[in-house]
Amino acid sequence: MGRFFFSFLSLLWVPIIFPTVMALPLYTNSRWIVDGEGQRVKLACLNWVSHMEVVVAEGLSKQPVDAISGRIKSMGFNCVRLTWPLFLATNDSLASLTVRQSFQNLGLSESIAGIQANNPSILDLSLIQAFQAVVSSLGTNNVMVILDNHISKPGWCCSSSDRNGFFGDEYFNPDLWVKGLTRMATIFNGVANVVGMSLRNELRGARQNVNDWYRYMQKGAEAVHSANPDVLVILSGLNYDKDLSFIRDQPVNITFTGKLVYEMHWYGFTDGKAWESGNPNQVCGRVVDNMMRLSGFLLEQGWPLFMSEFGIDMRGTVVNDNRYFNCFMAVAAEHDLDWALWTLVGSYYLREGVIGLSEYYGVLDWNWCDIRNPSLLKRISTLQFPFQGPGLEETNRHKVIFHPLTGLCVLRKSLLEPLRLGPCTNSAAWSYTSQKTLKLMGTFYCLQAEELDDPATLGIICTVPGSKWELISDSQMHLSTKVGNGTTVCLDVDSSNNLVTTTCKCISRDNMCDPGSQWFKLVDSARSSNSKEIF
Repeated sequence: MGRFFFSFLSLLWVPIIFPTVMALPLYTNSRWIVDGEGQRVKLACLNWVSHMEVVVAEGLSKQPVDAISGRIKSMGFNCVRLTWPLFLATNDSLASLTVRQSFQNLGLSESIAGIQANNPSILDLSLIQAFQAVVSSLGTNNVMVILDNHISKPGWCCSSSDRNGFFGDEYFNPDLWVKGLTRMATIFNGVANVVGMSLRNELRGARQNVNDWYRYMQKGAEAVHSANPDVLVILSGLNYDKDLSFIRDQPVNITFTGKLVYEMHWYGFTDGKAWESGNPNQVCGRVVDNMMRLSGFLLEQGWPLFMSEFGIDMRGTVVNDNRYFNCFMAVAAEHDLDWALWTLVGSYYLREGVIGLSEYYGVLDWNWCDIRNPSLLKRISTLQFPFQGPGLEETNRHKVIFHPLTGLCVLRKSLLEPLRLGPCTNSAAWSYTSQKTLKLMGTFYCLQAEELDDPATLGIICTVPGSKWELISDSQMHLSTKVGNGTTVCLDVDSSNNLVTTTCKCISRDNMCDPGSQWFKLVDSARSSNSKEIF
């Protein structure tokens, strides 16, 4: 790689320490990501932005880097998708700029003062050293890192006309890209907490085509694996990471095994305003069918699929986002996806010309002090733990009744207490029989509806009216049954999280109502359950 490569490596000195808590590095086993002992490792990640004009991880002017890393861990995330621009690894002049100089060049004197106060040891490091320091801090806090080549020229991403979108664009020279990937893979070779490299974010634009995708993505994958065989190699698709359908009939041709992962993105705005203007059941059914056709089929083919970006406006006021997120929660639980939430970032040093812009998709607030939406964070905590996969006892296989709106599952503590929602770690274990009854495993009891607007109960005679539960509506998430007088009811949740049966709502056409409280997903699980002990 010549003189540039060696001068680039000479900039690097930041030691990286990672107290090992699992058998790293990671591998793939069919559709699962596993550790060196073959146990499932579910990626529950946050996106931390480091690809903007300053080329410094956001938030270092607000909080000490170790405080941020520790906060990530304390919120239950085990991983960060850390973004970086290609020019950081291919432009010696940029990589050798100090953090102070980078901010000075952009006139960001207030951010310099903030970093001086919160991270003085970083201020006069080169940009590449500062990037390493963030990785080191995450490692010290037992947080894994996926290095994501987000863009070439530092700045906000993405548009179809930003000249960063596809191989051959002005800022996307494929040969330079391969060199950049190789350099980053080499720099972090032997750094235990760097467990994966995402080759390129959101391929897009007029130039995108399948032939060049195979030509260059395979070349990039081989280059990364050759430079660092310990990392997972993560490939994105076309059309803003939505489309991997071409792989169905033409698999990727690479020389290595046990390291290949695919990634996809899904937001509410991916489908415009459909969630707000359409019926949520119909939109969810249609969007999920399309997603499975474009990308989800890879799970069935035995490949890990990493949902590397999803998220919503954390203020909770955007109807389109809120409805989408109920559907997302169901899909993520049903398929037990690995994922990375967009984003950790509460505010940016500089975004699209605006200094200190607030990020309403951010988990943290503008000052990086408080959690912007604690209830949503609690809700997704269910998805931070695996439902199934290697290492979980397959003989314990059962179903849980998952409620996407709350992120909770149906519990049962005793016969004297009503059925209610609670943490999925304590979920009751159910089976869904060929007679369409929901039986509590290890018992004679099944879920029953008595009358409209009554509590859902458990009964022993599972052939009476109100015991046969159909999955209805386009979303396939309404659990519906007919009670003794012939009335059709749906499982619902009251204000105290007790299970009740109410009139089925929003089944079709109506776009003014929200069926979220009546959405339930039967999720396969191999987590331990205490149903047998309870009864």
